[in-house]
Amino acid sequence: MKLSRLYQPRNPLFWLMLVLNLMSMILGWVTHTQSPGVLVSLVIVMFAIGNAVLGAYLMWRLANS
Repeated sequence: MKLSRLYQPRNPLFWLMLVLNLMSMILGWVTHTQSPGVLVSLVIVMFAIGNAVLGAYLMWRLANS
């Protein structure tokens, strides 16, 4: 698998992958820097993990297409 296959700016999956991975980083940063309640923190972490998993799946699809 070549990493150069991931860079496909004309493919909408590429941009969706970038946005999801960026959102995961931002959600992780918010959870780390802020001190929300336990429930809010768990919800944010679950969204971050879901975004990371979906971003990894899209990366796999781009690399194997």
